[in-house]
Amino acid sequence: MAPDTPLSADHLTGIRLDAASLKVLAHPLRSRLLSALRRGGPATATDLATALGTNSGATSYHLRKLESVGLVADTGEGEGKRRLWRAATESHQFEPSDFAGDEDSETALNWLVRDYTRHFAEQFEKWLDVEAAWPAPWRDAAGMNDSYVIATPTQLQEMKAEIDDVIARYRRVGQGNPAARRLAVYSVTYPLDLDRIPRGEDA
Repeated sequence: MAPDTPLSADHLTGIRLDAASLKVLAHPLRSRLLSALRRGGPATATDLATALGTNSGATSYHLRKLESVGLVADTGEGEGKRRLWRAATESHQFEPSDFAGDEDSETALNWLVRDYTRHFAEQFEKWLDVEAAWPAPWRDAAGMNDSYVIATPTQLQEMKAEIDDVIARYRRVGQGNPAARRLAVYSVTYPLDLDRIPRGEDA
């Protein structure tokens, strides 16, 4: 799942990536454009180009590519050629099994997930750079932790579903409260014993 939270509750929707949308999204600038629109709300290509350090021509091109697979949309509120773009959905989901056997899609997915990993590291380090200036309650509440579980794939899916339910319940719990702030929530699971690949009946 993509690590983005939209600015408003107007478009609380998700999209499951197919091969076409995955291949479009697996691009350094397109991934950042979609993230920027989800975090900051509607923007023009010029605004996005300035924020991301690129040019408006390339930005417009890549926005149209994202639009072609339903990831961004024109709000219809722009003036003249200054189209105002928004993220078309709140989030996107995917399962590796959706692309099994499609070499191009598997390559695109591998790049995209690694890009999200880099994105998380960059964003979390930005928080670490400034956290000393934040009040202690925020520093105590934010941060990261790690735990270990022993589970089957089915049990792991059940755990992930429960975590998703908790996050959904809290998604807008602070809406309207001046003490509330937007927060990124990441959840990552991976096997610890990388050399013990399940075979046969254990798979």
